[in-house]
Amino acid sequence: MLLEIHWSNTIFQFCLVLSKGNTMNLIYNSEQYSVVEFGVDDDNEALRYGGYEITDKAVKREFFMGGMQAVTFRKDVSDLIASDPSLEEVDDFLGQFDPFMLQMVTIH
Repeated sequence: MLLEIHWSNTIFQFCLVLSKGNTMNLIYNSEQYSVVEFGVDDDNEALRYGGYEITDKAVKREFFMGGMQAVTFRKDVSDLIASDPSLEEVDDFLGQFDPFMLQMVTIH
């Protein structure tokens, strides 16, 4: 269910409410990458600290990170945003995760 739409500088965000009040937010979307943030879910170990899914649209591959890796990613993204980056700089930052994108994106 679409709950709300937020727009900001370089981060384009929409929020979906999932079961049990958990959220899924599209926090970044460029021609090359999209990043979805999953809210904290104490009942799901993978989402204990929230999680992020990065998709490389060109190669149709994605990477999910949860746990402490998600905590580190959140801090790194906050630091990046504080520098008021261009879309190219954000895409360059996300490019460091390309080697981990092994999961094929499929449409059902």
